[in-house]
Amino acid sequence: MAHVYARPELAARMARQLLNPGPLDEGLRSGLFLTGSRRTGKTTFLVNDLIPALENEGAVVIYVDLWSDTQANPASLVHGAIRRALVELESPGSALIRRLRSLKGLDVSAAGFKFGFKTDTVGAAQGTTLAEALTRVVDETRTDVVLIVDEVQHVLSSDEGGQLLFALKAARDAINPRPGTPGHFLFIGTGSHRAQVGELAARRNQAFAGATTVAYPVLGADYVGHLLGRLKAHGQARLPSEPVAMQAFVTLDHRPEDMLKALRQLEQHLPAGADPDEHLPVIAATLRSAAADIELTKIDQLGGLASAVFARIAAAEGKTPGVFSAEALAAYAQAVGRDVRVDEVQPTVNALLDANVIMRRGRGHYVVSDPFVHEAWRARPALE
Repeated sequence: MAHVYARPELAARMARQLLNPGPLDEGLRSGLFLTGSRRTGKTTFLVNDLIPALENEGAVVIYVDLWSDTQANPASLVHGAIRRALVELESPGSALIRRLRSLKGLDVSAAGFKFGFKTDTVGAAQGTTLAEALTRVVDETRTDVVLIVDEVQHVLSSDEGGQLLFALKAARDAINPRPGTPGHFLFIGTGSHRAQVGELAARRNQAFAGATTVAYPVLGADYVGHLLGRLKAHGQARLPSEPVAMQAFVTLDHRPEDMLKALRQLEQHLPAGADPDEHLPVIAATLRSAAADIELTKIDQLGGLASAVFARIAAAEGKTPGVFSAEALAAYAQAVGRDVRVDEVQPTVNALLDANVIMRRGRGHYVVSDPFVHEAWRARPALE
């Protein structure tokens, strides 16, 4: 298993702010959105630090990663995660029940909790609503329920995703304002697309309008110092100074995997007598450029039409680009040097969706999935 840099102090502080908020943190109960670039450690922090910290405070935590299956309906993934948590609460001897007994002193029957509804109907048409199900969970367990949705911007890809958010808002509004409620329902969404995640809290037509949006606290100098210390302890002598290593980490957009790759290349290729501080910045800049090339190559490999469609979507900067319009077909034809039919465009769009380089924002509306890829695409003409 890869070494994980633990951030227990940050996780404990966030858990306290969420579960036992002071006057200035009470707004977090309206919803919290964390934004940060991909591969900067958000999911690692959630799984290894924040979720354990919340559970140690006695919360029931439900986690779902919408990036785990980008072809699945986001609402289905969230409903599935909630149903699995309900099944665990109803299962005698489950790890979740044992933890609640230990931390909360609950007198749970040997048969587990009984909620009075079929778990497989939760969220289904004519079934138990999320508000009804989550209210019963809070009342029976007498604790907080925290739902964490990773890569939450994918809910924007379908009408069902929007309906899901309003159902979760209904659950929040049914549980949290009650006098003497034994627990609260907390929603946390994280995402790699700052603008799209921000819309979920900023736009008045969104379910969680008014919720709190904060930048994910990326790893910094403490992590870099820890990493250099580990390398020194393992016998690596020719290491860069901490300030130069930190600047390389910034160049690599605070991505731990890329930082490790840069330091590995430094160890393998540093000439005898050379200064690591002179070579690491060059390696970091080269790796950043190479990472961008890899993402853009995915598009190039899909062919000229895919590149033209992606270019139209990227140039739209989030506005509806009209990928199937007559104007779009004319632009594609000019790019590929032949006529392009409407029935060619949809399979091309599907291929771009499968490659995770674009995502659907609604009927006929697509955006670039990853801001890093979008930035690389914008920089390509200048580099060429």
